[in-house]
Amino acid sequence: MSPIKNSINVLDDRISRSTFGRVFRLDGSGHPKERKGSRFVTEIRAGLTTFFTMAYIIAVNANILTQSGGTCVCPGTNPNDPVCDVDPEYNQCLLGLNRDFITATAAISGLSTIAFGFLTNLPVALAPGMGLNAYFTYQVVGYHGTGTVSYRLALTAVFVEGFIFVFLSLIGMRQWLVRIIPASVKVASGVGIGMFLTEIGMSYSGIGLITGSNVTPTDLAGCPPHMSSSPKIPLRANSTKLWIGVIFGGILTAYLMSYRVKSAIIVGITVVSILSWPRDTTFTYFPHTPAGDEMFSFFKKIVSFHPITSVLAAQDWNLSAAGSHFALALFTFLYVDIVDATATLYSMARFSGVVDSDTGDFPRSTLAYCTDAISISIGSLFGCSPVTAFIESGAGITEGGRTGLTAITTGACFLISIFFAPISASIPPWATGCTLILVGCMMMRQVTAVNWSFIGDALPAFVTIVSMPFTYSVAYGLIAGLFTYTMLNGLIYITGKVSGGRIMPPDEEKREYWTYKPEGGHLPWFVRAAQGKMWFGGVGRRGEPGWVEARDDHGSVESEGRGTVASEKELVEVVVQGRESRAGSGSRWGIKSGELKMPEAVRSSS
Repeated sequence: MSPIKNSINVLDDRISRSTFGRVFRLDGSGHPKERKGSRFVTEIRAGLTTFFTMAYIIAVNANILTQSGGTCVCPGTNPNDPVCDVDPEYNQCLLGLNRDFITATAAISGLSTIAFGFLTNLPVALAPGMGLNAYFTYQVVGYHGTGTVSYRLALTAVFVEGFIFVFLSLIGMRQWLVRIIPASVKVASGVGIGMFLTEIGMSYSGIGLITGSNVTPTDLAGCPPHMSSSPKIPLRANSTKLWIGVIFGGILTAYLMSYRVKSAIIVGITVVSILSWPRDTTFTYFPHTPAGDEMFSFFKKIVSFHPITSVLAAQDWNLSAAGSHFALALFTFLYVDIVDATATLYSMARFSGVVDSDTGDFPRSTLAYCTDAISISIGSLFGCSPVTAFIESGAGITEGGRTGLTAITTGACFLISIFFAPISASIPPWATGCTLILVGCMMMRQVTAVNWSFIGDALPAFVTIVSMPFTYSVAYGLIAGLFTYTMLNGLIYITGKVSGGRIMPPDEEKREYWTYKPEGGHLPWFVRAAQGKMWFGGVGRRGEPGWVEARDDHGSVESEGRGTVASEKELVEVVVQGRESRAGSGSRWGIKSGELKMPEAVRSSS
């Protein structure tokens, strides 16, 4: 063992055994719910990986929000330029606004991610969401303020939405929503997010391998800029940026990962970024254009701090100015966020292995949803569109992140980037594109957990998986899957009722159990406190009805009697064997010391 590796192991062991390690439940800390495989150095590395993967949000979010016009005022007196595209004073205001948004994006991403990691101990990062920022800019506020709602009033809608989210989280609405989603659809959500990440990585937000087409929905891209209009196939996939990203960001990273080299993802992103910074290459991130000159001028500063001067606490509380338009914007933000953010947060928690396989919930879920919600309101005070859990967190989880230390590291990097914005804003998209593809590959492994044996479970899962990338939205993909599930299984249910149970699908016994009244789960803390069950998760004391065995963070159930461990696969096999009983009491499987056993009521009905 090399001296460096030995020193790292010694540091890991020392920190794990400390109070610090016990707080974050590191492996070896002695905490009854320690996260297996979580080590201090691994968590730090995973946090850096997540930051490098999503650092693009600093520049991209700032650029998108700047197009809303923000607090800049366009006089609109020039009939040839009604949106002030060439107005020098307005464009000078936009330049300062863009710098404001760079600082604001980094600040709210850092603060919310650190708070989330510390309070929830989950390796998930928060930042202003892609998609929501585009809706905020182009649909609500409009390009340069030409929409139905002003920028200041839109911030008010986001602020109010955050507190509505807190209320829904405290009453358990978001937790209930996750628990009633059919099991296969929940699994499919994680797979669909992986496909969505892959599409982002392959598009011009990544390596630029695919693009839109006037003839087909998508097409092969990768053309040099001066050849982008050519229809000839040989000229496609000919961009040096594409191949630099594929070879060094993809193949090199995957090669290092095959040997389990630590920091493989960081190495790939760093190599591609450094290669892309010199100006006199065909794959430079700073071409000799006005935009390239401006980016290079900003990059050369290396250390730079720009205080927020115009968008801090810029809300407008005169709601009568927009009326119904304000209500529509608020409702849209609310329903998209409650589906998108909730599904993403649950999928990341499941990907990191902390979701309880019996209750379908994860530790501190109420606190997680509340922290996510309050970050939305705080983000609006910084002038930003809604903050949400980022699917790029999967990159850090793939690197080994299992605890909140990963998120805290990512958040700290965001705060540091406020002073090093020229560097963090200069990571090219083709440096992170293949990272997103690799994360998509890792998340695809969950697809085997979908119940492909029954069409009522398989089709909604499939629709969820394919709709997320094709609609470019996690929310729309989940809505499509739930709609398919409701319509298909609703018709099957009605047919069975009308026929008195005589007309049923031949493989109906293979379908997954579902109920709108899920048992178990983690009730909000104040409800548990009122019930006198603060430390028992609301499921009863040992020996009382409803008591369940302690679970590790990987979905396994460990019995304290003889140390028997039932894997998730074994649990699934038991569930499959007892599918016929789901119409009975709806009880979940009980696991006792040394055996896998169904409750008496369920066995008798089988």
